[in-house]
Amino acid sequence: MNNKFGITYKILCLACIILVLVSCGVSSSLQDVPYVSDYNDSIPKRIEINDSSFVLGNNTLNKNKQGLWELYVEGDPYERGLITGSLTRELFQNQERYFLSKIEDLVPSETNQKFLQRFVAWYNRKMYLHVNNEYKSEIYGLSKYAINDRTPFASPYLRGLYFHAAHDVGHALQDLALVGCSSFAAWGDKTEDGNLIIGRNFDFYAGDDFAKDKIITFINPTTGYKFMSISWGGMIGVVSGMNEHGLTVTINAGKSKVPLIAKTPISIVNREILQYATNIEEAIAIAKKREVFVSESIFVGSAIDNKAIVIEVSPDNFGVYEVPNSNQIICSNHFQSDAYAEDKINQKHLVESHSLYRYQRMEELLNAEDKITPQKAVAILRNKEGLNGKAIGYGNEKALNQLLAHHGVVFKPKERLVWVSSNPYQLGEFVAYNLNDVFSHPEKQGYAIASLNIEKDPFQYTEAYKNYERFRVLKAQVLKAINNKDTLDFSVLHELESANPDFWEAHYIVGLYYYKNDFDMAALQAFEKAKTKEVTTVPDLENMNSYIKKLNRKLGL
Repeated sequence: MNNKFGITYKILCLACIILVLVSCGVSSSLQDVPYVSDYNDSIPKRIEINDSSFVLGNNTLNKNKQGLWELYVEGDPYERGLITGSLTRELFQNQERYFLSKIEDLVPSETNQKFLQRFVAWYNRKMYLHVNNEYKSEIYGLSKYAINDRTPFASPYLRGLYFHAAHDVGHALQDLALVGCSSFAAWGDKTEDGNLIIGRNFDFYAGDDFAKDKIITFINPTTGYKFMSISWGGMIGVVSGMNEHGLTVTINAGKSKVPLIAKTPISIVNREILQYATNIEEAIAIAKKREVFVSESIFVGSAIDNKAIVIEVSPDNFGVYEVPNSNQIICSNHFQSDAYAEDKINQKHLVESHSLYRYQRMEELLNAEDKITPQKAVAILRNKEGLNGKAIGYGNEKALNQLLAHHGVVFKPKERLVWVSSNPYQLGEFVAYNLNDVFSHPEKQGYAIASLNIEKDPFQYTEAYKNYERFRVLKAQVLKAINNKDTLDFSVLHELESANPDFWEAHYIVGLYYYKNDFDMAALQAFEKAKTKEVTTVPDLENMNSYIKKLNRKLGL
């Protein structure tokens, strides 16, 4: 990622993206209210047991002691949407308000909002043709519980539909990748019992509020297979999940051109695979028939096949990557199949981004282990160092644990076991679930298997962690001062550097503040110090070199 302004910059960019997705005016898709007459439109009232436990017929929502929400829903598409909306209404509405408040903060002008409405009416004009009636019906039912606040933005149904493409557009914009996920799998003689184990970090950062309320969803549909996924309010698509046959899907962003028109959101493709495929061959067939509008790696694991492969999709190409005669596979954010061997965008991304570095780090950590276990998989996902254990600063996107992930997850498909991380980041307890148990006894209050949980990472209790959290606060403060041309006490800048001294960005941001305030020698020294650290991407390094060149010329050096 070209991470010039770090996490705060990402939040602002994401808000712009969401605005592009939801500020919809009149479009052809307004005419596409899904057909729901064949579905059940009558559901019982939600019963609130307390503020963390709700019941609606056979469906439930409970918050566990680790702070994860556990949602069980059954029924036909429209019914599922209505039930999900009713049970999760507060979580759903909070998520919407968070996004919309960011939009209104960034674009307060009604004139600019109207301009964007017209643009989005054109941009999203064909998306509804690429989402089938089942999922549109589910979103339509869910949208009945969207916020009713007076807002200039899209109708609740269209807003819900377009939210599902936020992941796609977020990583497709040039020089902006809000998702830098890492995935790996091991099987055969690389695991203790020979069965497949999968680990993945979902590094989609949309602010701390976005990641606060994770929902572990268990769906029992009237058609297709039962499945679980890790989600958030308002989301029916899948970014990480496993079905009753032990088929798993996760997604890793690839480098894309800026899409000119929305088609099938990748989370909806993933959802279809999870709901209707039992093995790798069926997963490939589903992915192949859907038109997407960004480049994405779909990491598929299968209990039936006892292995994992990567399906690589893009608007103009399709490939499948697997490693013959191997017992492991790794995926970051570049394509590996023969179909993309000559792809110039992928080649450039491989050279310039942090994807290859993380790939090599996963390879290094996997090779260091004789047999992978769920506990060892979690340790790999939590690893914060660079290649050869180098200290590269906390929050560096070259690390597998960038301390910003929405979630980490480990699957054991044959046993139908899944471990899901709890806050903060991947540092909290990894909570264990058994899909067979959940779907055999959905009436239980609390689905986690405490005896199988993987303990918290003690790092969260260290001084280094406290300093990192302080660094995040100071970073936001300094970036705000730079943008607003405010003056800071120099002690704030020194504290920023000392809070995360191995991270190049700490010194870069200090250099940027000095540069904007004409403290040229101090800026040069800060940039030069940043260059001695593990800089995240080639564009980041080139950007710093540009500042250094200007300063040398200005100072006559």
